[in-house]
Amino acid sequence: MSRKQGKRSKSLTKQLPAKKTKHDNIKLASCLTDDAWHTKLQTEFSQPYFAEIEQFLAAEYAKGKEIFPPQDQIFNALNLTSFDKVKVVILGQDPYHDNGQAHGLSFSVPRGIKPPPSLKNIYKELEKDINGFVAPDHGCLEKWAQKGVLLLNATLTVEAHKANSHAKIGWQIFTDAIIRIINENCTGIVFILWGNFAQKKGKIIDTTKHKVINTAHPSPLSQTKFFNCKCFSAANDALKTFGKTPVDWKLS
Repeated sequence: MSRKQGKRSKSLTKQLPAKKTKHDNIKLASCLTDDAWHTKLQTEFSQPYFAEIEQFLAAEYAKGKEIFPPQDQIFNALNLTSFDKVKVVILGQDPYHDNGQAHGLSFSVPRGIKPPPSLKNIYKELEKDINGFVAPDHGCLEKWAQKGVLLLNATLTVEAHKANSHAKIGWQIFTDAIIRIINENCTGIVFILWGNFAQKKGKIIDTTKHKVINTAHPSPLSQTKFFNCKCFSAANDALKTFGKTPVDWKLS
């Protein structure tokens, strides 16, 4: 090889693109497997803000940052509670940010993970409010999701051990759209809004055709105001008024 050819070879090598990782150019829409929700949210997936969410997450993954929940569980709430099955919406703020906790459902943790304090308080209230409810030995609320309870966080991802770290990347535009879609296209939905953050989201909801139940947050910081709120029986009473089957809140 001549000296000239060698220089050209080195030049071409420098121009080769960096090797892609599995998180480059992520397409979050592919993680939403429920057809009804996918159709309803198609417009949102094409918006510039959603592309910015994908770009932000791709960059964070590329830096080696740990993001919760796993990518295939980001839309768990929508995948487990199809659009036409929604009866109750429980709105959370942010995914749990410790190892193994977040799996895409507000206030829920996978089996084998110790229930966090807020969830323990939810169980305590259920034991007082719902006849026959016994607190389970796990914190997994998938049964509720399968029965029509949409367990939606306002922000759908978080950096490990950094609460609210993704609160401003665009997720709340997306989840506000979900609330609006339910509000505009459904009737007789019960929204359970715990704490000031969730209650601000309630301004989107038309209370002439839906029921909104506002209570204190189940966090230990506000538990004295949360206890005896009877929000679960109130939700079932509202569903009966709307001609719908009440939720079986039992988890055991």
